[in-house]
Amino acid sequence: MITLQIEKPDKKEIADLISQLDDFLNSLYPPECNHLLDIKTLMQPDVIFLTAKVAHKYVGCGAIRIVRGQYAEIKRMFVLPGERGKGIGYKILTELQNIALRLKLNVLRLETGVRQSDALKLYEKFGFYKISAFGEYKPSGMCLFYEKRIG
Repeated sequence: MITLQIEKPDKKEIADLISQLDDFLNSLYPPECNHLLDIKTLMQPDVIFLTAKVAHKYVGCGAIRIVRGQYAEIKRMFVLPGERGKGIGYKILTELQNIALRLKLNVLRLETGVRQSDALKLYEKFGFYKISAFGEYKPSGMCLFYEKRIG
């Protein structure tokens, strides 16, 4: 059974999960293509951080960053490699979308990389479609940008 919960990411077990995500992304992309929010930034009031647990083990996470009250940006989506393919990522996205709707945010956006084929399939299955670079992002051959209208 998967348990989703809003938590602060400064807990050691969660920080370890984020560290695994950082290692994964750093193995795929050069530093200028990784737009990672650190723990301190994830603790800010404009970020809502969600964890996924199976039994008592953290297996995934995701967050939304509220951008100028206009949209929610999906950040820090990750599921441990051994837990992928079980619907955990989809459940995290569903809950993040529900949180955004409760906050009256009608648009979800995200930036991801071209080398994450499983993530790309998940986002497209969830209803995201490609858009041009948004916010502080710049176009790049390594980055893809997505949006989903939810309201």
